Amino acid sequence: MGTLVILLLGTWMLISTGAPAISRAPKALAYPRDCQLARFQSLPPQELQAFKRAKDALEEMLQLKGWNCTGRLFPGKRDLKQLQVWERPVVLEAELSLTLQVMGAMAEPSLVPVLDPPLRTLKLIHTHLQACVPPQSTGTLQPRGRLQHWLQRLQEAPRKESQSCLEASVTFNLFRLLTHDLRCVALGALCV
Repeated sequence: MGTLVILLLGTWMLISTGAPAISRAPKALAYPRDCQLARFQSLPPQELQAFKRAKDALEEMLQLKGWNCTGRLFPGKRDLKQLQVWERPVVLEAELSLTLQVMGAMAEPSLVPVLDPPLRTLKLIHTHLQACVPPQSTGTLQPRGRLQHWLQRLQEAPRKESQSCLEASVTFNLFRLLTHDLRCVALGALCV
């Protein structure tokens, strides 16, 4: 009985103050209709194996270069679940753009056969992901808080980090991008 009284009192207060009884996220904050990422919830084993070969080759190359990086471009505490659903593809798209840029710029000829299959897969994912990113022209979708911080960090990385550190960051983040971040974005609101 007490719960019913509290519920009725709360409803009366919402109505009398003019506040909406149910708040909904604006339609612009949901994934666009042409966002089709379900197929990327988990990659086929042969594609993951190609990424593993590429990661191993990149790690070997980095060890030969003797890279020395102080900061972490992709901090371990970063988790897309900390963001709103509409913000997740924005961060993943920026992360994937940087990954493609860095991996595509690697000039080591011996890496070309190993990097080619993963790069094709990443470009395909990137193409599909772009349909999930809300347009930046709408005033309601301006990056703020954690989203703004993460995007700024990714945008500034090519100017602030050496090529070796960028390569190391992208290499060590590759499987997290594929198995965690991509899966979370593909799951949408179900990623909690």
